[in-house]
Amino acid sequence: MYTKDIALELSALAKSLLVQVAAQDTGELDVTLEGLRRVIRYNDYRYYIQSDPVLSDYEYDQLYAWLRKLESEHPDKISPDSPTQRVAQGLTASFPTVQHLVPMLSLENSYNADDLLDWDRKAREASGLEAIEYCVEPKFDGASISLIYENDLLVRGATRGDGVAGDDITVNIKQIRSVPLSAPFSQYGIHTIEVRGEAMINKETFKAFNEQRIAEGLPLLANPRNAASGSLRMVDPREVAKRGLEVFLYHMSYHTMEPGLPEPVEIQTHSNTLDLLNQLGLRSPAKEKRVLTGIQAVIDYVLAFEQDRDKLPYEIDGMVVKVNDYALQDRLGMTTHHPRWAIAYKFKARQATSRLLHVEFQVGRTGAVTPVAKIDPVAIGGVTVASISLHNEDMIREKDVKIGDMVLVERAGDVIPYLVASLPDLRTGNEKDIVFPTHCPVCHDPLFKPEGESVWRCININCEAQVVERIIHFVSKDAMDIRSLGDSNVRKFFSLHLLKDIPGIYELDFSQLATLEGFGKKSLTNLKAAIETSKTQPLHRLIYGLGIRYVGETTAKTLANSVSHLLDLKGRTEAELLTLEDIGPKVVGSILQFFQNEDNVQMLEKLERQGVSLVNTKSAAPVEGNLNGQTFLFTGTLAKLKRADAEAMVEAEGGKLLGNVSSKLNYLVVGEDAGSKLEKAKKINTVRILTEDEFILLLHK
Repeated sequence: MYTKDIALELSALAKSLLVQVAAQDTGELDVTLEGLRRVIRYNDYRYYIQSDPVLSDYEYDQLYAWLRKLESEHPDKISPDSPTQRVAQGLTASFPTVQHLVPMLSLENSYNADDLLDWDRKAREASGLEAIEYCVEPKFDGASISLIYENDLLVRGATRGDGVAGDDITVNIKQIRSVPLSAPFSQYGIHTIEVRGEAMINKETFKAFNEQRIAEGLPLLANPRNAASGSLRMVDPREVAKRGLEVFLYHMSYHTMEPGLPEPVEIQTHSNTLDLLNQLGLRSPAKEKRVLTGIQAVIDYVLAFEQDRDKLPYEIDGMVVKVNDYALQDRLGMTTHHPRWAIAYKFKARQATSRLLHVEFQVGRTGAVTPVAKIDPVAIGGVTVASISLHNEDMIREKDVKIGDMVLVERAGDVIPYLVASLPDLRTGNEKDIVFPTHCPVCHDPLFKPEGESVWRCININCEAQVVERIIHFVSKDAMDIRSLGDSNVRKFFSLHLLKDIPGIYELDFSQLATLEGFGKKSLTNLKAAIETSKTQPLHRLIYGLGIRYVGETTAKTLANSVSHLLDLKGRTEAELLTLEDIGPKVVGSILQFFQNEDNVQMLEKLERQGVSLVNTKSAAPVEGNLNGQTFLFTGTLAKLKRADAEAMVEAEGGKLLGNVSSKLNYLVVGEDAGSKLEKAKKINTVRILTEDEFILLLHK
């Protein structure tokens, strides 16, 4: 895009324009405006893509301010691709949904050399070739996006969404300096092009941003990937601009040519396309990619690259291997959920060592006492880890963990911190055994371990820790969804004696809350509205919010649909409850115990007097849809859908949700970090196991 001669020309032009700025000399307006735009675009390219600016920040700011001033004085002269047009006034809270020109399918994953060898074998057999030329590039760990350029102008930016459609985030995309508002695709005869990529925040920017949040007393962002994804959906584009997002574009999914023009060689292979994107001012992994012939060369490269992943300024979680020739890609085709011509090689889970400083014992809403290891903070895959759950006393014994130990820590699935092992060979003799308490660390009542369980529990229902956790659960988004009354506010109100139990939510003294720092008129109005709205939540949300042991969201729906009023459950017998779908003896025992406790019944009666609906208003009429009569269960963490949304989609199409794996189950939908449910389902031939993408495709059929 920028030859040496053009670079020299623009450098000289920049000096000339700076003289004009100093003299406040407009010169010939059209020429000056075009010159300013060319120089600023060039420096954006050098700064955000080449990381090698040719102007100082001060010089750049001078030219940018002069361009903005001239355009404000002559609004008829503003061009849609002017650098000043990145910043907009604002967005509505909801982003419209737009269809992708081509579905954004997921890639098949591989975790070792054998997986790559098997994938290569299938590709060679399908193509009839002895060896295939591949293009290998980093698998960026960010938020997937697609961009559409028409007649050289950026006309749309969208999130991945469900792969078929995503959110229109064009205004926010325009805040990202590494995304040019125009690119000369027409020089190659391209009229319309859709390119895919990843929005990211590099490690240094993320670190600096979190340090700033610490200084401002704000909560830290979890990791660069989540920060990038959240930034793309911010309502205020000016805030998006502050986040320092970057974009790598790595795939051309669709294009049309000007009538009568042949496709240029630059877009006949994937490697050439990456080079072209880079030349046209769009950041691509052109420098990081490698074109290799034969799968063994690919294996050697990805294994070597994995050792150097930390040298990159941004996070990656693997490498992507693609058939380089587009014609061969078309011959290989794709399955219903992934292309046959590409595969993702996932790096091993991130690990680090740290020292275990001490152990805290935390009490949950069911009274379970969980040991939490506090370690020397350590960065693992872009996240600073300082706390790790040790789960229970048995795990401490099995792993032989002591206070003072050096321990090996892993982010399971690159997300959840997990203690892999202690390192006894590094002990100095000063380590101490972890002593599990015999009494509750909060209320000091004796702890109790039920027969056959590994968890110690505080059985004092009035234990303050349990009360607080029950309130937090009650107001959570999957329960009564009382926004503005989250974890920190519940704890704050409880410590100030403004809130003592669940019914107290509906008796909050807003005149007292108004005296607290951070609770202005708007926030209190929002809180009051959320509390009022919660009174009409569906009955199953209330049941789930009560925190009855073993009663999850699916079981809560089953219970809600079995009664016309919640207190009907008070009179149900064990035999009657056991007739309900997917409810076994353990769950029934917990339900009976809850409704036989007079304190719980009185709490429900009080909630009803306060206006909370205990009535099942859901229509009993069966829903007819594509999934009519089919049963579903979800396990693991879904990447694209919220669990509650996915379950609602099943029910909207006439499907039923189960709480456990059994012969009655038709589909188990598996996300990341799936556990015992997946293993159990594999043993039942009638259960079909689906990935999240396969589930989405099933819904669309």
